[in-house]
Amino acid sequence: MGGVLLVCGLLCLSVNRGVAADRPNVLMILVDDLKPALGCYGDQAAKTPHLDRFAARALRFELAYCNQAVCAPSRFSLLLGAHSTRTGLYHLGSQLRTLHPTAVTLPQYFAKHGYRTESLGKVFHVGHGNVGDPESFSVPHFSERVIEYLDVASTGGQLTREEALFTNQRLGETGQLPRGAAFESPDAADDDYADGRVAKETILRLQAARERREVSGVPFFMVAGFVRPHLPFSAPKAYWDRHDPRQLPQPERDQFPEGAPDVAVKRGGEIVNYAPVPVSGVIDDELQRQLIHGYYASTSYVDAQIGRVLEELERLQLDRNTIVVIWGDHGFHLGDLGIWTKHTNYEQANRIPLMIAAPGVTRENTVTRQLAESVDIYPTLAELAGLPIPEVPQGLDGKSLVPVLRDPEQRVRDHAYHVFPKSVLGRAIRTERYRLVEWKRVGEPESAAVYELYDYATSPVETRNLASEQPELVEQLKQRLRAYPVLRRP
Repeated sequence: MGGVLLVCGLLCLSVNRGVAADRPNVLMILVDDLKPALGCYGDQAAKTPHLDRFAARALRFELAYCNQAVCAPSRFSLLLGAHSTRTGLYHLGSQLRTLHPTAVTLPQYFAKHGYRTESLGKVFHVGHGNVGDPESFSVPHFSERVIEYLDVASTGGQLTREEALFTNQRLGETGQLPRGAAFESPDAADDDYADGRVAKETILRLQAARERREVSGVPFFMVAGFVRPHLPFSAPKAYWDRHDPRQLPQPERDQFPEGAPDVAVKRGGEIVNYAPVPVSGVIDDELQRQLIHGYYASTSYVDAQIGRVLEELERLQLDRNTIVVIWGDHGFHLGDLGIWTKHTNYEQANRIPLMIAAPGVTRENTVTRQLAESVDIYPTLAELAGLPIPEVPQGLDGKSLVPVLRDPEQRVRDHAYHVFPKSVLGRAIRTERYRLVEWKRVGEPESAAVYELYDYATSPVETRNLASEQPELVEQLKQRLRAYPVLRRP
């Protein structure tokens, strides 16, 4: 009987490989804390030639949104295709296999259909007690640092708070550790920092993947994760020198939105774990300009590393049969509304860059205003690869964007949904024009909720909460929000 099972297993594997041999490869490029501060998104201060060049051969989503503006939950939503309100994976230390031991992640789904799956750099969030998900990939993960300094003056030679958090060290006492520098700009080579080493290893993996496919026909599903422009803004001096800090955009508004509830706004947070940021989180003009300079320098640095990978993909002629996705895990406040980093339900924290190039499907120089969510990537890639419609234990919340990839004027959804948990749960609906945010405790009636409503046709940043002035519109958007039950509490 055992011999029969072995023969059947080998036969099924052979069939899977034979079918997979005709399928496209997949390369996903994930970038931490990358807002659409890119040339291809109209940011004239950005120096991002490689991402701009990729955009010219891809479909660029103008209105793409993460499902929660925190690293770990955002990546869970991408790789599970499910919202936090479905999975309960709301926090940096959330454990995927504890809550969902039988979940089938996006790479696992592709592996079941004959793909070799690999991961490099920051893919799942590792740190804050989280160790990622080794089960998702065919081979061991290529790990690299998130918090990294080359200049000893940046740390004083000691373990810093954020280094400890991202390496799962001394987690109960990180507040007692020294703060590392918010930025550094040493005269260094690209590969001296983690993103350069991830790019180098990804290039080697692509070379091996091409040889493997020529021999065995096995396609690859490869995920490369880059960490800059995540804090600290550590990047070689050459990338800082590309930007004149006097010419970089400064916040249009540095005050909280008028009429916003206290729960919706924040001061301080992650940014105060870095020196010389005041512990109050109130940043003066000079430091603000330095931090914004660091963000743009770090973005230019990561652009160059992604460029190395994309150039090798072309040199190997793999671009002809490889679907490429470039995705930012969430946005980033750079002093707008007086807020820094992420962890809000506002536009700057939730709008992300999303670009997809699918040979034979997408066309060059195309842009869409179709609203898209991170959860949409799972069913989209499955359909592009010709795989069955995913039916997975965790359930899927995403919609396939393939009709939009074929025709950017097509529409598959009329809003995006995202959440953020604080003392109460904030859930948001973003249409092409408006955002409604509901803040209330799970299980409480709607009458206990407070609401925010913003009109982005009148202002690109949140200036005034309009909820009390437009009750009919609030009610219309609440109807859409009611379609998203909270299946698991924060």
